[in-house]
Amino acid sequence: MGDKMSFSMETKNELSRLIPEDYCCQLAELSALIRMSGTIQLAGFQKMNVRIATENAAVARKIIKLLKTCFGIHTELMVRKNRVLKKNNNYMMVINNTSGANDILQKLGILRKEDEQFSIDYSIPQELLKKRCCKRAYLRGAFLGAGSVSAPEKTYHLELVTSSEEHSEDLKNLINEFDLGAKIVQRKNSYVVYLKEGDQIVDLLNIIGAHNALLNLENIRIVKQVRNNVNRIVNCETANLSKIVNASIRQIENIEYIEKTHGFKILPDGLREIAELRLEFKEASLKELGQMLTPPVGKSGVNHRLRKIEKIAEKIKQKEGDV
Repeated sequence: MGDKMSFSMETKNELSRLIPEDYCCQLAELSALIRMSGTIQLAGFQKMNVRIATENAAVARKIIKLLKTCFGIHTELMVRKNRVLKKNNNYMMVINNTSGANDILQKLGILRKEDEQFSIDYSIPQELLKKRCCKRAYLRGAFLGAGSVSAPEKTYHLELVTSSEEHSEDLKNLINEFDLGAKIVQRKNSYVVYLKEGDQIVDLLNIIGAHNALLNLENIRIVKQVRNNVNRIVNCETANLSKIVNASIRQIENIEYIEKTHGFKILPDGLREIAELRLEFKEASLKELGQMLTPPVGKSGVNHRLRKIEKIAEKIKQKEGDV
C-alpha cells in the first residue's frame, strides 16, 4: 500500500474517532460492527463466544470502547501479523461466554431467544433503529465493519459486504430510506450492497458522518467535472472547425471545377462575385466574405449563394459524367 493511505482507510479512521453520544446510537453502531466483522462460536450447550476481527487498528479501538461504554466489559486485543501476504495486521477481539456474550448478542439483536432456544437473526434489528440518528449509526457501523470506498480519482464506488442475503436486503432498504439508489450484487458467497453515483456516495458519507472524506471526494469530483467540461468544449470546437474546413474545401473544389470546365461566364453576376472572392480568400469565413461584397451580404446570404454554386457544379458534373 506504500505510504499513501487509501481513501477507504482514511474514511474509516475518521469515522472511528466519532463516538455517538446517545446510548441508543452506540448500541446500533456496535450491532452493525459485530454483525459485519464478528463470528459466533459455540462454546458448549447454548454458550457462545464472539470473535471480532478487523484490519484497521482505529476500528478495533472503537469496538473496544463501545463494548466498554455499552456493556462495561474490557475486551482484550490480539494483534496478528499477516506474514504470508505482507498485508496489514489483523486485530482480534473475543467476547467470551463468561463476559456475557449471549446477553450482549441478544441486546444487539443478533441472537433471539425463544422457548429457551437461541437462534441467529440475520435481519437488521428494527428495535435498535427507531430514530434517524440510530439508523445513521447502524450504517456507520456497517461501513466500518465491512465497507470500502474506492479512490475517487479512479472511479465512484462504495460497497458493504455481508454474508447474509437477508441482511443485504435490509441494508439496501435502510440506505434507500435516505433517498439513495443502493443495489445488490452477489459475489462468490457474499452479498454486496453498493452505490456507484458520485453524489449518492457523497450523501452516504454525510449520513455516516465522514465529513473530511466527503470534502476530499467533492474536491476531486469538481476537478474531474471541470476537466470533462474543458475536454467537451475542445472536442466540440474541433468538430465545428473541421466541419467549416471541410465545407470550404468542398466549395473551393466546386468553384475550380466550374472555372476549368465552363469558366465563370456561366454564373450570374451575384454568384460570379462570390466565386471569385472564395478562390482569392480561401481562409476567409463566410462572414468575412459577405463583408467584401458590394453591397455587403450576411453570413446566411453568402451560404445561400455558395449552395447555388454547388448545385450548378453538380449539374455540370452529371452532364459531363464526372460524378
